[in-house]
Amino acid sequence: MQIVRQLDPLRNVTDTLRREGPLALVPTMGALHEGHLTLVRAARKRAAHVAVSIFINPRQFGPNEDLARYPRRLEVDCALLAAEGVSLVWAPEPEAMYPQGYATTVSVTEVSEGLCGAARPGHFDGVATVVLKLFNQVRPDLALFGEKDWQQLAVIRRMARDLDLTRPHVAAIEGVETVREADGLALSSRNAYLSAEDRANAAALPREMRRALAAIRAGQPVADALGALIGALIANGFVSVDYAQLCDAETLVPLAQPGVAPARLLVAARIGATRLIDNLPL
Repeated sequence: MQIVRQLDPLRNVTDTLRREGPLALVPTMGALHEGHLTLVRAARKRAAHVAVSIFINPRQFGPNEDLARYPRRLEVDCALLAAEGVSLVWAPEPEAMYPQGYATTVSVTEVSEGLCGAARPGHFDGVATVVLKLFNQVRPDLALFGEKDWQQLAVIRRMARDLDLTRPHVAAIEGVETVREADGLALSSRNAYLSAEDRANAAALPREMRRALAAIRAGQPVADALGALIGALIANGFVSVDYAQLCDAETLVPLAQPGVAPARLLVAARIGATRLIDNLPL
């Protein structure tokens, strides 16, 4: 496995790898867990070589968010990736990604504006900008993202469609199903911030989401089911709920009632000092 920190050698490495077959990219911010490794394993099934980027992107953190606290453990992450058969780790320094005088931002409107986009202004501009740069730097044949960050996946898919990111850049953007703990909680780097009590209570999030979806399928009005979901989360130790919405799975337009198009229940809620997100299909 090669670890590359600068752009010029990256191009040489990716050119060599691509000669042997498709190259898949798994973008990450490090602090890898089983969810990331599941993406890597899915990528290995689809491509001859897998590249993983590790870059803690400052442009997707707000002024009061946890950039300084975000775990940094490149050596441990690289050992995990080597064991999974990854061919390349692209781990640029911030100045390699955003050189002095950098002045360009990618903005994907509409699909980025509600949900987490409303609570975290500028977040998805940072996501779209860094992902487009990663696509241009690594030039993969496909890229894999976890479905846990459903709005992020929707933003990236829309950007790829709108900017014609097809071969020889990105041929396919694939979502991989959320990896969960035994009690249903979605794997996340932020789970490490939870106290033992909060971690136990956090299992109410996927449980109550499933209950709300069952109620909607049984004919309960969406607004009533979502109200009950919010109340149940507060009763189980969550301090607040940023949003709980049933949305069109592609456009993320909120739905007052389910229709024929695929829908997704998306929730962001805070327990202790930690903000958790999750989503499930209807």
